[in-house]
Amino acid sequence: MDALKIWSEIEDEAKKFADEDSHAGVFLQAHVFPYKGLGEALSFRLAEDLACDDDEEGFSDSFLKKELEKVFQKENILAGVIKDLRAVKKRDPASQGYLLTLLFSKGFLALQSHRAASNFAKLEKTFMAYFLQSQASKIYGVDIHPAASIGNGVMLDHATGIVIGETSVVEDDVSIFQGVTLGGTGKITGDRHPKVRKGVLISAGAKIIGNVEIGEGAKIAAGSVVLEDVPMNTTVAGVPAVIVGHPSTDSPAKTVDHSIKD
Repeated sequence: MDALKIWSEIEDEAKKFADEDSHAGVFLQAHVFPYKGLGEALSFRLAEDLACDDDEEGFSDSFLKKELEKVFQKENILAGVIKDLRAVKKRDPASQGYLLTLLFSKGFLALQSHRAASNFAKLEKTFMAYFLQSQASKIYGVDIHPAASIGNGVMLDHATGIVIGETSVVEDDVSIFQGVTLGGTGKITGDRHPKVRKGVLISAGAKIIGNVEIGEGAKIAAGSVVLEDVPMNTTVAGVPAVIVGHPSTDSPAKTVDHSIKD
């Protein structure tokens, strides 16, 4: 029901744009109106961006669209897509609805590409998983390892320069801004990347390095370098980051308040 409802809203938004702008109408005739649901339209949009330019290279847009449709018809994955769309609409003051996010938000599209890559990695389709990671990094400027675990209701705002390493965990309802790194500490193998718990806000340019835990409802100030665990419901800032306060809500990711004077 959620999928049908959100798709109906997307279609209504598309009709309004088409009525107002003939050029938009032509674009939407290719990207929205032919499709019966969110999964199909998203698969087309991702395939359009990520496929090889030359069909002879193997990953054509038609092949990729069919493979992605298999992913996004899975109820658990499509449920994540819907929660991500709603997160953007609720948290981003620039949001004008679902349609523009679906078509033009590289943070949203990069995250859905990761959902697909993660699915293929779990099915041991390693080459496809890494192909999608590589293409998404090149096209969207967001590099997420296929093995990284990312929950639902996540917003990657602006998104340029976000890097999320192999053993990273990002739980539900997290907001991450441009230039953020969830990285390792060097050549250490195994579990070596951050664990970001529910409701965390990570502001622009923050670097979280190593197998550290960012507690539920924490806030990482812009430009901070986090090298140690962050307790739940605390605000950290600086290089290296230190505790400077406490968020005014249990889920700063949802209020998206980047100030450190809580």
